Amino acid sequence: MEKEHYYTVAFYNVENLFDFEDNGLTHDNDFLPKSDKRWTKKRYEKKLHKLADVISKIGFNHIQKPPSLIGIAEAENKKVLQDLIETESLKDCNYDIVHYDSKDERGIDVGFIYNKDEFELLNSKPFSIYLEKENGIQDFTRDILLVSGKLNGELIHCIINHWPSRREGLETSSINRIAASQMAVEIIELIKLKEHNPKLIVMGDFNDNPNNESVKMLAEKGELFNPMNTLLSYTRGTQNHNFRWNVFDQILFSTNFFETDDLSLKFEDADIFDDKFLTQYHGKFKGQPFRTYIGKKYKGGFSDHFPVYIRLSKMN
Repeated sequence: MEKEHYYTVAFYNVENLFDFEDNGLTHDNDFLPKSDKRWTKKRYEKKLHKLADVISKIGFNHIQKPPSLIGIAEAENKKVLQDLIETESLKDCNYDIVHYDSKDERGIDVGFIYNKDEFELLNSKPFSIYLEKENGIQDFTRDILLVSGKLNGELIHCIINHWPSRREGLETSSINRIAASQMAVEIIELIKLKEHNPKLIVMGDFNDNPNNESVKMLAEKGELFNPMNTLLSYTRGTQNHNFRWNVFDQILFSTNFFETDDLSLKFEDADIFDDKFLTQYHGKFKGQPFRTYIGKKYKGGFSDHFPVYIRLSKMN
């Protein structure tokens, strides 16, 4: 008899997942044992265990298993992702990782974690985004990562993003996120040159909301559906800045996930994973993501972002 199988696809900005060793090529000096933040082996291991606990629970209430695929932002290197999947909460999930070092000045990258029992990795490739500073010198940001493989035998392409921040202000920095959006659209077009009607999942911390130009352009030109459009409200989001919620973390996908063919992967629903244990319990930041640091002050939390996820189903 045919049975319906469910899969969770998640994205999580893990907020500065650095190891505690100095990398002479990047600006990781804030995250060393002798820095002002006093980033020690003990604090690193505590963060790994807390993040792993979160990942193991994303979507679990719906389908009684951890996510099949997880896009990650703000990982320093391959080692931190390897350490993450070897923690107590995740070591039995048969996870593997995809990671490439980017030229981001702080040395933080995107990555991809997948369950080898459910996803067959076929290929992966990083794409760099060309940005310029005001003086015409090249500026470096996180690469966009393309991962292609078969989820329950069906070919899908996942595109993982962490677009440039709003640090210089929304208006000044928006041109950089438009450039990132154009690169993501180019990647989609490359896939479509080789494949008719490909199944696409584009996820990331876009540093923009669903109604901002960069994300709207991605959805329109990439012919993607954005289920996160309806999740932003005055009381809910994935990240909180100056007591205003944003949904910077999003998962978009090609509309062929709506097809009614029982034998292919179908979209079920989307949500923010913001269970109470992930939030600040009291004080003026009550209800906001429980962070590892506020400034240089160690709080011992998870991340300044909540994860997001979609659920897929397939009959077989």
